[in-house]
Amino acid sequence: MTFNKDLANKKLTVVRTFNAPVEKVWKAWTDSAVLDQWWGPKPWRAETKTMDFKNGGHWLYAMIGPDGSKTWSKVSFSNVNAQSFETAVIFCDEDGNPVNSFGASSHWEIAMEQKEQVTTVTVTITFDNTAALEKLVAMGFEGGFTMGLNQLEELLAA
Repeated sequence: MTFNKDLANKKLTVVRTFNAPVEKVWKAWTDSAVLDQWWGPKPWRAETKTMDFKNGGHWLYAMIGPDGSKTWSKVSFSNVNAQSFETAVIFCDEDGNPVNSFGASSHWEIAMEQKEQVTTVTVTITFDNTAALEKLVAMGFEGGFTMGLNQLEELLAA
């Protein structure tokens, strides 16, 4: 896995390969029943409230902590293509209304490419401002996202 922080362009880039066909990896990113199994670092877990994966659709989910606390996020989908899609991500309340505790949204581009039976996923995350990027990194994003992707790898191997 590679993790690149580009402060000048307010961007993080994560590249990870999986020993699985692109169709299986795609489903893991776009089907809430599968997403809930790997998204987020243990002991936290994701729980989907609603998901409509299509252009103009969204995913409303909570990250649930070991103490039962919930942090809500809304992911809005756009530019859905055969092996890529984009999202806008905000922290929100349980109804999807934005909360300003984080200060800004992030924009994700997820692209997948298969060569033989290996799928490479490239996640490019851009931020509205450098402070939002730095806050996410300070919250432990790299370690947490790595844990989630490790969980995805285990799920794909099963």
